[in-house]
Amino acid sequence: MFRDGCRTLLTGTAIVPLSFLPTLPLPASPLVLFGVLLIAGHIGGELVYRITSLPRITGYVLVGMLLGASGLKLLTPELTRIANVFVDIALGLVLFELGRRLDFKWLRHDPWLLVTGLVESALSFGFVFFALVYLGVDPVYAAAAAAIGVATSPAIVLLVTRELGAEGQITERTLALTAINSVISFVMVTMMLSWIHSQYRANWYTVFLHPVYLLLGSVALGFVANHIAKVLARWLRKHERHHFMLLLGLIIITVGCATVFKLSVVLALLAFGVMVRNLDERHDLMAVDMSQVEEMFFVVLFVVGGANLHVSDLLAGSVLAAAFIIARFVGKSLGVLTLTWFSGVRRRHAALLCMGLVPMSGFAVTMMQSAMAEHPEFGSKLGSIVLAAVVVLELIGPLMIQFALRRAGESGVELPDGR
Repeated sequence: MFRDGCRTLLTGTAIVPLSFLPTLPLPASPLVLFGVLLIAGHIGGELVYRITSLPRITGYVLVGMLLGASGLKLLTPELTRIANVFVDIALGLVLFELGRRLDFKWLRHDPWLLVTGLVESALSFGFVFFALVYLGVDPVYAAAAAAIGVATSPAIVLLVTRELGAEGQITERTLALTAINSVISFVMVTMMLSWIHSQYRANWYTVFLHPVYLLLGSVALGFVANHIAKVLARWLRKHERHHFMLLLGLIIITVGCATVFKLSVVLALLAFGVMVRNLDERHDLMAVDMSQVEEMFFVVLFVVGGANLHVSDLLAGSVLAAAFIIARFVGKSLGVLTLTWFSGVRRRHAALLCMGLVPMSGFAVTMMQSAMAEHPEFGSKLGSIVLAAVVVLELIGPLMIQFALRRAGESGVELPDGR
């Protein structure tokens, strides 16, 4: 008979070692986990799309919620930690792609687009901050939550626009404003680290140098990645397959370096993408299509994100969530409706653009991971304020942007069964 975790065989006269067999319980395999999440998420997303015509991303999140803490609890915190390497790669891909969409020539041609991004970010921060303070939230937590709320989810926006095959003025402006307010949000969050450290009586050099290290180090990492990309692209010459492999490899390396050096994956990859788009004056790098690889990681990204959502958070923080969502939407809408007129955007399209900026995902909270790692108590309290709003916005955000792009007439994909 077998015993000791299937590694020995008990015979009538002796115990025969079977060291070639695996031990029990079987260890978790990151590759098996990736494959399971990919297949489960894809099937769930396709079912939701075919049955309801909702964005596939909604299906990915619902599958995650079913498998995770709000459902069957099959995706345990340990398994989601194992999956974080794929989540980081997914974030790297989406942030690089978003940065590559931000064209400085367009901003010089239409400076009101940049002004709109700055103003809607400032207004959304201010409205959320004062709403939370009015409801009794401590100012440091209100400010951190408001800084996170400035960002629109780049992954949701990119995935829905790609799924719809959307092209046009509203699509491009939504992507550009998403890039702008993501950068602003990260800078705000980083600068707030000084305030957070001082609240917990950290030493003075941590208070002042940590934000500087994050900002300058992350941008420098993006600059180095961009320089290496251009040098190797010139050596490889113009060949799409070579440039595809080059950029994919550098994105993964940059994600890894940001993790190793405790820098920001968000800012490093945004900087990399922005520099590839705007500092490549000789056009050494080709604009390769990475959508197939990106989509695989996006599925896993949102399944894991759904697994981390707790319906109990929504019930516990309903008042703060409602205030957060309303204040955020009012701030962004006020900025967009007031200023897009100067860029020649009609009022109806400006209203649709406001809806396109609604999406927000739980990964926005990861921008505070440096503070939460050093001050777990801060992360716990911040989560209790923000996560209820995240549950709502991660579910309704894809629907809002899908509706906006279809009403704008920029969707290039027909609904299933002609709906």
